Amino acid sequence: MSHPHPELGPPPPLSSDALRVVPLGGLGEIGRNMTVFEHRGKLLIVDCGVLFPEEEQPGVDLILPDFDYIRDRLDDVEALVLTHGHEDHIGAVPFLLRERPDIPLVGSRLTLALLSAKLGEHRIKPETVQVGEDDRRSFGPFDLEFLAVNHSIPDALAVAVRTEAGTLLHTGDFKMDQLPLDGRLTDLAGFARVGSEGVDLLLADSTNAEVPGFVTSERDISPVIDKVFHDADQRIIVACFASHVHRVQQVLDSAKAHGRKVAFVGRSMVRNMNIARDLGYLTVPEDLLVDVKQLDDLRPDEAVLVSTGSQGEPMSALTRMANRDHQIRIEEGDTILLASSLIPGNENSVNRVINGLTRWGATVVHKGNALVHVSGHAPAGELLYVHNMVRPRNFMPVHGEWRHMRAHARVAVMAGLDEDRVCLAEDGVVVDLHKGRARITGKVQAGYVYVDGTSVGDVTESALKDRRILGEEGFISVIVAVDSTSGKIVGEPEIHTRGAGIDVEAYDQVIPKIQESLEKAATDGITDPHQLRQLVRRGVGRWVNETYRRRPMIVPVIVEI
Repeated sequence: MSHPHPELGPPPPLSSDALRVVPLGGLGEIGRNMTVFEHRGKLLIVDCGVLFPEEEQPGVDLILPDFDYIRDRLDDVEALVLTHGHEDHIGAVPFLLRERPDIPLVGSRLTLALLSAKLGEHRIKPETVQVGEDDRRSFGPFDLEFLAVNHSIPDALAVAVRTEAGTLLHTGDFKMDQLPLDGRLTDLAGFARVGSEGVDLLLADSTNAEVPGFVTSERDISPVIDKVFHDADQRIIVACFASHVHRVQQVLDSAKAHGRKVAFVGRSMVRNMNIARDLGYLTVPEDLLVDVKQLDDLRPDEAVLVSTGSQGEPMSALTRMANRDHQIRIEEGDTILLASSLIPGNENSVNRVINGLTRWGATVVHKGNALVHVSGHAPAGELLYVHNMVRPRNFMPVHGEWRHMRAHARVAVMAGLDEDRVCLAEDGVVVDLHKGRARITGKVQAGYVYVDGTSVGDVTESALKDRRILGEEGFISVIVAVDSTSGKIVGEPEIHTRGAGIDVEAYDQVIPKIQESLEKAATDGITDPHQLRQLVRRGVGRWVNETYRRRPMIVPVIVEI
């Protein structure tokens, strides 16, 4: 089983009869999915998504793939294929199109509609190529065939990529629900047919590779949602992903059956559900929907709100409701339904929201106490089924954290693949397919690119470290005036502090130490402001650490007069 090595260097030049695979995101993490394929000097990109920040990335709005690897070769990009419309697969497209706006975007009807609405907000008019299952299209040296897959959003696709160097199959995110709400099954016959032709490299979704068995059907959720509606005697607020059309459909059906009206809350929820309804993916009974402003005209037992915020996002509608920072006020007896799974890393945020909602008297129904969500990803039993059908010559697990990818690698070996045919890579690790054999050949830069407000890439790991220190330890600024000629201190140092948890009067202990060290520096002929700042920083830092066992950010300011 090949695996990345920290000492991997740049990959060698690619021969004309080889196919190169470069994951720029989505390996070793849940999100930021982006893979670049290269053959005969041309590039094909599959997916271009975002990763949402965690607590140790304060102030960050989104995390993008690093485009540096392809930045100088954007003219070589034949197309960007989008497997489905989730943010972790399409969210970074606007940022890529800023660098080359005419990259052809290839995807299904719903995927392109959701993406076009997003791009409209960025004032980008894309060049799109709509495809469906069973379609075949060629882009440069890449011959693509699209296969239907079932997922937690309609219109998801897998893609088979045929080249002179070999054939690969990329599943995208998928599961094998045998009773899907929309009747659209994963095309197992298509997988088997492509497999019988010969798949040289399989790239498959690993998110649920640790979970045994087969996925629970979406249909099993409907009775649970219906029971929630039956038992609730006040308002019902449902939180789910703004793209989960199937879940929203189940909520609409239950609301209709129980004589309730539904209002969508949150810009992305309103936008996506309008698109889904207009395209026929969401069936809305007549007179069921109302504007959120009309809720005051309804009795509590007549109202249902469908909102974003199932992951505890700080600015989402549900989080603001929990914090009493939203026009909709949670009241005693309200029922909150969190109809989604937890993305790894969001547990603390979601628990805070649940506690906040419960504080105001709401009953919170979530995955931990009811079957209100099933995953959109294939568990180990289904993955084994796919491996046995496709029988790939080589395998590369994608879309998952390390534990998921390693579990998927074990599934591949159980299915009969030799360990040395499994390429266990991570973001930036290059895999070359040559003469039927896939091997790790090098590594390219594939770090995090942070979006903070309107800035893209300006926030560095060093800046995030400073933010964490400020958030956890506070800061101390020390202003010292010195004579520009002699370096001697003029007057008494001023100390200002925020969030350090130290009483102002306590600084009387350290001011003499600062004065003493600066006077000694002046005697030694040290007048360089940088050196003086370092003296102040070390002196104050040592005192704070020894006295309070704290490490706040210390900002010395030397004013020359």
